[in-house]
Amino acid sequence: MNIQKSFTKHEGQGTLYIVPTPIGNLEDMTFRAVSILKEADTIAAEDTRNTKKLLNHFEISTPLTSYHEHNKYTKGPQLLGQINEGQTIAVVSDAGMPGISDPGADLVKEAIEQELSVVVLPGCNAALPALVGSGLSTDQFYFYGFLPRKKKERQAVLEALNNQRSTIIFYESPHRLKEMLSHLYAQFGNRQITLARELTKRYEEYVRGSLEEVIQWTSEGEVRGEFCVIVEGAQEEEETAGQIWWGHLSIKEHVEYYISHQQMPPKEAIKQTSVDRNMKKRDVYQAFHVES
Repeated sequence: MNIQKSFTKHEGQGTLYIVPTPIGNLEDMTFRAVSILKEADTIAAEDTRNTKKLLNHFEISTPLTSYHEHNKYTKGPQLLGQINEGQTIAVVSDAGMPGISDPGADLVKEAIEQELSVVVLPGCNAALPALVGSGLSTDQFYFYGFLPRKKKERQAVLEALNNQRSTIIFYESPHRLKEMLSHLYAQFGNRQITLARELTKRYEEYVRGSLEEVIQWTSEGEVRGEFCVIVEGAQEEEETAGQIWWGHLSIKEHVEYYISHQQMPPKEAIKQTSVDRNMKKRDVYQAFHVES
């Protein structure tokens, strides 16, 4: 059991501060965040080059050190050692809330295990603005973040989320967005969805509609920007039906849907249909060509 009184000073110990930074618009930086970064002994940054620009803008001269996915096992103990010696360490990510889809979470866990004070500042984060702006239900929501890159692992995750009643929040990069939406449609069917891109920046944009409509939108031009993908949760009737969106389609119609609506080549469309129906590819191939 661990009880922390955040503002009770422990003699000889410092504090780990988790400091959110703007996801685009620098005016979103809070006065408290600037104050903590100025007062800290060291700022641990995911990318010191990006953070240096932010510090210069707010005239912050605190020393910087790198802390990221590739050095966390060596740098983490060093930072915790500094806190144990009485220093204040502030952690920032490239943008947004450290600890959400970045290695800041590991440092927080290790600090708590050593009974060090961890103080988290409120502030910028892409997920909640995207959720509220999506127009989808905010009563309950499930944050997943980035899906696995490997197709088999991604499919396993989506199958596990299939009957999730809460609105689901994903992150995705522009070069993987089209493939991700295709997999969402294959697993979830034609649910309502919102893409929120470039939040707080000049080209902020929300794309709201059904998965079919949004997939069509991505096919009409170049996809740019970092995306929050907000997906409607499963409805009761979908759970009852086992979420089989293609149940009324023949194998031929199933394959043709992927070819015509998602611009898949026939080989890929047959493969995806075989995955959906849990059939062997050669059986889908034969059925498709016999019906054709």
